Amino acid sequence: MTAELSFPRQYARTLHFTLGEPRSFTVAPDGSRIVFLRSAGGTDRVNSLWICDLANAPPRERVVADPSRLLTGEEELTPQERARRERSRESSGGIVAFATDQAVEAAAFALSGRLFVARLATDLVDEIAAPGPVADPRPSPDGRQIAYVTDGTLRVVRVDGTDDRAVAEPDGPETTWGLADFIAAEEMDRHRGYWWSPDSDRLLAARVDNAPVRVWWIADPSRPDTPPTQVRYPAAGTPNADVSLALIGLDGSRTDVEWDRAGFPYLAKVVWGAGNSPLLLVQARDQKTQLLLTVDTATGHTDIVETERSDTWVELISGVPSWTPDGRLVQVVDRDDARVVTVDGAPLTGPDLHVRDVLDIDDDSVLVLASAGETAAAPEVGEVHVYRVSEQGVSRVSSSPGVHDAVRAGQVTVVSSRGLEHPGQVVRVLDGDDSVAEIASYADKPVLTAHPELVLGGERRIPCAVLLPTGYHADHGPLPVLMDPYGGPHGQRVVSSQRSHLTSQWFADQGFAVLVADGRGTPGRCPAWEKAVHHDLAAVSVADQVEALQALADRYPLDLERVAIRGWSYGGYLAALAVLRRPDVFHAGIAGAPVTYQWFYDTHYTERYLGDPNVNPEVYAANSPVTDEGLSGAANTHRPLMVIHGLADDNVVVAHTLRLSSALLEAGRPHEVLPLTGVTHMATQEQVAENLLLLQVDFLRRSLGLAAATAP
Repeated sequence: MTAELSFPRQYARTLHFTLGEPRSFTVAPDGSRIVFLRSAGGTDRVNSLWICDLANAPPRERVVADPSRLLTGEEELTPQERARRERSRESSGGIVAFATDQAVEAAAFALSGRLFVARLATDLVDEIAAPGPVADPRPSPDGRQIAYVTDGTLRVVRVDGTDDRAVAEPDGPETTWGLADFIAAEEMDRHRGYWWSPDSDRLLAARVDNAPVRVWWIADPSRPDTPPTQVRYPAAGTPNADVSLALIGLDGSRTDVEWDRAGFPYLAKVVWGAGNSPLLLVQARDQKTQLLLTVDTATGHTDIVETERSDTWVELISGVPSWTPDGRLVQVVDRDDARVVTVDGAPLTGPDLHVRDVLDIDDDSVLVLASAGETAAAPEVGEVHVYRVSEQGVSRVSSSPGVHDAVRAGQVTVVSSRGLEHPGQVVRVLDGDDSVAEIASYADKPVLTAHPELVLGGERRIPCAVLLPTGYHADHGPLPVLMDPYGGPHGQRVVSSQRSHLTSQWFADQGFAVLVADGRGTPGRCPAWEKAVHHDLAAVSVADQVEALQALADRYPLDLERVAIRGWSYGGYLAALAVLRRPDVFHAGIAGAPVTYQWFYDTHYTERYLGDPNVNPEVYAANSPVTDEGLSGAANTHRPLMVIHGLADDNVVVAHTLRLSSALLEAGRPHEVLPLTGVTHMATQEQVAENLLLLQVDFLRRSLGLAAATAP
């Protein structure tokens, strides 16, 4: 990369500077090696399987499996694999996922629908013949066999390629075994559909029947000779897939797992650890009640361990529930407006920490990801740290300011860190508390540097990031404002990481004061903050953007007579709402892939926040921009609005934008629509992604009456 390359082109070409970064770490329990994925450079989309060999002094990195040596042509993906990658927001190629045995001596992965197994001690990679395209291969804990899914059939094969057999086969055209259903993958962060027993002698497998789910059709209007693609989409208020669970023997024997599936249809979590009974976490349709169950592996009978209830919804937390190795139950629960870790019901953390994820559990401690809680002495705006918690207390593992994550096994912890001082990722390997290695990143360095100032704004102390043009001085005068939020559930934007603010800085360098505000509903603060949007996504989200803007106007050079807002997905929804409902504040908006008709978004997400549309249609109307209530604003005040949408989007389908455009036309509101041919929910095509940024700047300048060259 050179300085002559524009930021939009570089940002698109590097997939937001993620290419070349190490990821997906697995640590051997004996501390001998770390297995991970990484591409060969900052513009290389093909991931290889790597090892950091800690037994060497100093530790040495080496490639175990390189797709260019395993494939003779281009990678080919089945429609099912493309859908799986869309659910996990996977944009790169090559080896995008792998699984290992318990000792981390063998790794299985799928490549172009083919099954491979890598011997990690010898670097030998073998292909195992399979009868169809392979999905989600996983070695048994003892490393002797590999389970995988092909065409909805769960199969098991010996690691030497012999004795390949089906252990669970579909019993209907819409039935699969061993795969996650759409809702689990899209909304519950459960991308798996089967789990090996600790003894490697059987599996717990999910059976998914999609027949009850309504059929939608996604067409490509640019190719009228191509038939539409049929998808099963569980829209709010309509039937979900029927998900059940069974214990499957390696001989194909089957014992169904029994629970009240009518009352608790969502299978949210499955955990089966050594020495403990399998744990299931199942949710009611309204998500206000969930059960923690243990499974009798002889009969399939389940017993209730605990019932959790909420007046709004019960939040799902990554890594829990789970067992400690000695059989104690680890959970994360909401108590007194704090999210705390408990072991057998006893809290290990208090309100000074807001626990976000559980990363690892051993006999001595629980490794967690957390941000500062409401009672913390310092707010630490945008910071996320790794902590080791136990009955003896809490200690911070990550040392530098920023955003961190970690993976641990035994005494070895891999800590990934980002901060405001540098744009890249730093990955340190700790043996106990001692740093013993760093895993290299090959990511490109951005051609610009972001300079966000992280502050709290307004009476609600809304986390905000403010970015001014590079080289801005006070004598340049007030600047037109661009609000750049996500602003909704599960989407924290105000983080202490330079890379997270690069696009906002680029917009600032075009002559704007850019403001990113994480209002109520966004994660990382406290349960009450997250749940303030219950039945009221629209009004609360817009109000907090307005409050943040007005609160910071006295501290920064903000021209409140020229305010625009842009966003994607929930941020696009928020941008559309802002210009329609508060044209007195917002003078232009760009809405990318917005949800505008809440009835058309999925069950688990939409019903969590808005309830059942068949019971509360007025709540849906109040939170949908396409309805009369959604279009309410100053009676004769129309603000420029650009709506952008990928025609191949199977998450927020383009019908949202088409309905919004029709409603705007009927209401006499001028607007622009930019359809993206062949683009799904996120635009990853280089030219499309680059030009989207350029077109947005052009629209903003036109809409706010700015000259082409306004950057100081």
